[in-house]
Amino acid sequence: MPPTLNSYWLSALILAALLLSASGAPVTDAFTESPTDDPSGEGEMPSDLLSDSPRWGPFLAITKHHKKEFEDEFKDDVKYHFLENYKISSATASCPMSNFSKEACLLRLVHGLQTYEVLLRHVLKEYPSWLILSGFKYRSDSMISLIKEKMRHPERVSALSSNQEERLMTEVDNPNTFHRKMTAHSILRQFHFFLVDSLVSLRKKELLKGSLS
Repeated sequence: MPPTLNSYWLSALILAALLLSASGAPVTDAFTESPTDDPSGEGEMPSDLLSDSPRWGPFLAITKHHKKEFEDEFKDDVKYHFLENYKISSATASCPMSNFSKEACLLRLVHGLQTYEVLLRHVLKEYPSWLILSGFKYRSDSMISLIKEKMRHPERVSALSSNQEERLMTEVDNPNTFHRKMTAHSILRQFHFFLVDSLVSLRKKELLKGSLS
């Protein structure tokens, strides 16, 4: 079942709460800020949970206001749910809430970041003024390194091949300007749900493992 608009905002609030509870810092940190991402909360013990890492903040910042930006651009001419018609079939699916191990979820997060790093090039090509996207690769590489530290088998992580990247870019290319823009917005929408749903699932798995240990 496709996600509803209510679930869009609900999932955003869930992830924002996770990040804020971990760091005490705003979730709208820009890519240009210090790469250390040091927690600023005084008297708080930093969480060791990957899902609590403040490094996720800048990724959420990419899509935090996307629905409003879309509506401001297209007014009443195109409704937000119209983006359902432009889903990218090769985009990485979110981590399921059940019947999926933590290790598998971590591997999927890595693959998703790698995939969206390529897909977001299309977005930046269509909207070059969206400078918040320009530092994505740096942040993504840093996040992947952190994820690998949490994995039992980090050797299973492999970079996308040039052929894989080319196939992704070919899928989203279109000679029609309107279709290219719709595809760019769909990428941002799918990235939002991938990120939020996967982190909520990962947090559930991390907390479950902690309670068992």
